[in-house]
Amino acid sequence: MASDAHSLKHYCFEEWINLQQEDLSELLQGLSLNPNIPDHHDSLSQLIQKNVQHFQEYIDKRRHLARDHVSAYFAPSWCNSLETSLLWIAGCRPSMFIRLTYALCGLEIESRLTEFLQGARTGDFGELTASQITLVNSLQGKTIREEDKLTTRLASLQEDITDKPLAVMEASQIGELNRDTDKALDEHGLFMATMLVEADQLRMSTLKELVGIFTPIQAVDFLAVTKKLHLCMHELGTKRDDHMPGRDKE
Repeated sequence: MASDAHSLKHYCFEEWINLQQEDLSELLQGLSLNPNIPDHHDSLSQLIQKNVQHFQEYIDKRRHLARDHVSAYFAPSWCNSLETSLLWIAGCRPSMFIRLTYALCGLEIESRLTEFLQGARTGDFGELTASQITLVNSLQGKTIREEDKLTTRLASLQEDITDKPLAVMEASQIGELNRDTDKALDEHGLFMATMLVEADQLRMSTLKELVGIFTPIQAVDFLAVTKKLHLCMHELGTKRDDHMPGRDKE
């Protein structure tokens, strides 16, 4: 039964990776469309909505599957070691979306400096308005404050697992679980599942609010970059793991 649950979690992640690849192709196709074609704005908006919905569906599946064994999401065997090293409460930090925005702004300005000096307008990340930047800065502050709250709560939960369940285990033989220990660990798992849900909600709300700040073309560009970055980290991390000394080759 536990093996079946693990397989479902693994399949959910692999399904998400494959969907990321499909979404990336559609986003890149959207970026290549002529902005003068009819309904260009509507086409991009629908593409944005579709990608955000896919993320929502993914975290909904995670929430459902995490009920039986939430600990697996905090140290997922289906992720490579690079991906695992970057996890914050079973996923990426929501503030990473905003840091990526700042990075993209810098890259766009640097790569198109000549165009800017000549007064050319790009309409992309090098073209964020002052009001957009103000909104992004405000979102960053709010997101980091929420991250800090969740991080503090997670630290308390990690301390509780030492104070309570392990103390109970000392009353029995080492490595043996009794009813009280099982109950304490089950309660801990419920709290951890709640943490995962709240962290996913923060990731979701931050993404939605950030995308809402952008123009449609900026939002499509941003979503494409986030997916490409995720896929690259997955591919590079897997390759590095495969070449680790002493790792068995299939």
